[in-house]
Amino acid sequence: MKTQVLMFHHDFQHSKVNKILFEQAQLLKNVKARNIYAEYTNFKINVEQEHRYLDRSDRIVLQFPMTWYSCPALLKQWEDSVFTAGYAFGNVHKLKNKELLIAVTVGAHEENYLHQNNHYTVKDLLQPFQALAQYLQMRYLQPFIVCGASHLTDKQLQDKQFEYKRVLLNNEIKEEPIIFS
Repeated sequence: MKTQVLMFHHDFQHSKVNKILFEQAQLLKNVKARNIYAEYTNFKINVEQEHRYLDRSDRIVLQFPMTWYSCPALLKQWEDSVFTAGYAFGNVHKLKNKELLIAVTVGAHEENYLHQNNHYTVKDLLQPFQALAQYLQMRYLQPFIVCGASHLTDKQLQDKQFEYKRVLLNNEIKEEPIIFS
């Protein structure tokens, strides 16, 4: 399985958790890890290049920190530019049956993302990605979520790094069930 990890972090140099996870991904065989903010500092996406990368991938991992309940601006720009009619949907579905894995970090503790506290779980907030995968006929995998990223101990961070490696190398991650409310 060929995996493409696309890191979307607007302040990567000051990142702690995403940087360590990304560095782990860079060490793995059959994983191509790219820092998209470093590649597209002007937000002008090279669509043809991105299509070539995606064509060579079986699993696409979108890695990012969640801020204000959403994804970084460049990730949205990348989606809007790359997932085009005639490539990702319409009469051609080049991403059909490819896997989409979301790897997201959240600064706050998990208890802040319970229905009784915040009304939304992190998985709830990721539903637009699940809807996107469904529309593009991709397989939406159970997301890799790191809550409390701002408060992890060195041991917890090491555990998350090991867990991320295991997820990236796992060829049989379960698909996330679609939830209708």
